[in-house]
Amino acid sequence: MGLSDHARKYPAQLSGGQKQRVGIARALATKPKILLCDEATSALDPQTTASVLQLLAEINRELKLTIVLITHEMDVIRRVCDQVAVMDAGVIVEQGSVAEVFLHPKHPTTKRFVQESEQIDESEQRDDFAHVPGRIVRLTFQGEATYAPLLGTVARETGVDYSILAGRIDRIKDVPYGQLTLAVTGGDMEAAFGLFTAADVHMEVLR
Repeated sequence: MGLSDHARKYPAQLSGGQKQRVGIARALATKPKILLCDEATSALDPQTTASVLQLLAEINRELKLTIVLITHEMDVIRRVCDQVAVMDAGVIVEQGSVAEVFLHPKHPTTKRFVQESEQIDESEQRDDFAHVPGRIVRLTFQGEATYAPLLGTVARETGVDYSILAGRIDRIKDVPYGQLTLAVTGGDMEAAFGLFTAADVHMEVLR
């Protein structure tokens, strides 16, 4: 764990990341079946957070150990977890795969967490898009579909025009995903929407 050089130091002489590594090592010494991490990265800087998350991922992979992370940091969940449960007032309000919950949140609490982590203000977006003509849709791509030239194909085949209002590409663990908000005008919109669905792209009509 890279701590042998610090064996004779007092706890106060260790950095936050080193203290977390010591805590993890102590927990692993009992050979547990489940490792519980409560806000393991909340007080750490981004670089140290990344190293601790990498360590936990290695432990999970190499020791085949189930790790339960309790956190308010959505990026931590996105980077290392497979399954997520969202709690509100001590009750689980939504659960499932990280990709499903993050990309298609259903409960208001989950939607708020995701929007805050991505710095999205839906009321501001509605105001910004109020003057934009056409139907407004949000497309979500996952895996290899993230990089497929789908928009050009759909535009050629259906005659629709589109404006990109917002978009980004990121990763959930090792799987790429993309989200695009489009204003679609002209052409055969229903055919265009059907092609999106046939390509296994999740589509949400915003207006």
